[in-house]
Amino acid sequence: MNKYLTSAGIFLLMLLLSNCNKGVKEAGADGRYSPKKYVEIKHPAWSHNATIYEVNIRQYTPEGTFRAFEAHLPRLKEMGVDIIWLMPVNPIGVKNRKGKLGSEYSVKDYYAVNPEFGSMDDFKALVRKIHEMGMHVIIDWVANHSAWDNKLVKAHPDWYTRTAEGKFQPTPWYDWEDIIDFDYTKPGLRKYMTEALTYWVKETDIDGYRCDVAGFIPLDFWENARVELDAVKPVFMLAEWESRDLHKKAFDMTYSWSLWDKMKEVTTGRKPIGGLVEYMAHDVNTFPNDAYRMTFTDNHDKNAWEGNQFSNFGDGLKACMVLACTVNGMPLVYSGQEAGLNRSLKFFDKDPIEWKKHPFFDMYKKLFALKHKNQALWNGDSGGEMLRIYNDKPSQVLSFAREKNGERVITLINFGEKRVTVKLNSRRYAGIYTDLLSNISYTLKGDDEVSLPSKGYLVLVK
Repeated sequence: MNKYLTSAGIFLLMLLLSNCNKGVKEAGADGRYSPKKYVEIKHPAWSHNATIYEVNIRQYTPEGTFRAFEAHLPRLKEMGVDIIWLMPVNPIGVKNRKGKLGSEYSVKDYYAVNPEFGSMDDFKALVRKIHEMGMHVIIDWVANHSAWDNKLVKAHPDWYTRTAEGKFQPTPWYDWEDIIDFDYTKPGLRKYMTEALTYWVKETDIDGYRCDVAGFIPLDFWENARVELDAVKPVFMLAEWESRDLHKKAFDMTYSWSLWDKMKEVTTGRKPIGGLVEYMAHDVNTFPNDAYRMTFTDNHDKNAWEGNQFSNFGDGLKACMVLACTVNGMPLVYSGQEAGLNRSLKFFDKDPIEWKKHPFFDMYKKLFALKHKNQALWNGDSGGEMLRIYNDKPSQVLSFAREKNGERVITLINFGEKRVTVKLNSRRYAGIYTDLLSNISYTLKGDDEVSLPSKGYLVLVK
């Protein structure tokens, strides 16, 4: 303290500090200035380090049935799958059907199963088997539209939107001629659809839903539906959408289409990795911490309309698989992907998957096992933030770390066209690591140099 400060000055200084502290305390007590957790729903405990697998029952086996699919469950369990997502199991409309078998997203009856797949008893037996093996199951739900010959068309024609001429219509602007669009301004429709959702949870013991084109439906419908479903049992809800608002009170997880787009840009698009860096920055800075994002290199939409996984990512496919399994999010595998599926499956006709042993199975098995045991890779708040590791090849090498409760994973990927020796600003991460996929040991001391081939990668575990 300045020796020339008078007693009066000391008193004034203490008074000033007291008022400052009082202001801080008052601001802290005022709820207007306190940070609030965005995600209000509670994720099921079993989802915190979960992986997800999409099942196309029609194409999964030559029989295309629930019972035939059961034989594959041990293999999926061994690979490390936690959530089985079944594409729509409801009967398919016949009127205006596309192809011979039609789209599974053209629902004729919300309270029945597709007889092509088996009976309701077969479906319940499949759910029980999945649960017995320690996995969980969600089913695809199509709430936005129905088939033209759904019984609701005659029973409640006012529940559908209309053209300017007063006729039924597909969802506006889309070429979905095999379906017609619901009108969610109708309370009766909302009640019917919510009761149908709760019916399947009560009667078949499923664990939740993947909700088709969820963003086309008013958010308040989903938020109420989540409350009613959770009253039956804690459920897991996946929205086919990419928007933070769905996470607040309705959905555990949404799609990360933007990551898929950025990965395609840097692989078959041959662009620098700036788009990927931007994705990572937005994920860390703008997305709710406890919101789950589904990450993938393939799913039924991308497989059917974009092309197969090999055409989408070319020689960068494995690098993209590594990234999708180590970034913030829950990794998805689509039917046949682990068997090296090298073609797009038909969407409206029978087209069985050719099952064969493929290195992708072992690769996913290792990545999923790491996700299960290393908290750095867990989902939402349970996992670690993505921390950028700067390097001297910023246009082609993506490098980042994730940490949680003393556990750490470092991911390095060279998306460039040539082998590079990259220098890492790695002083903070000094230590001895093992690469997950090669089992080679690496020691980081700071300013380390690592050689990576084109589309090469390392997943370093401490």
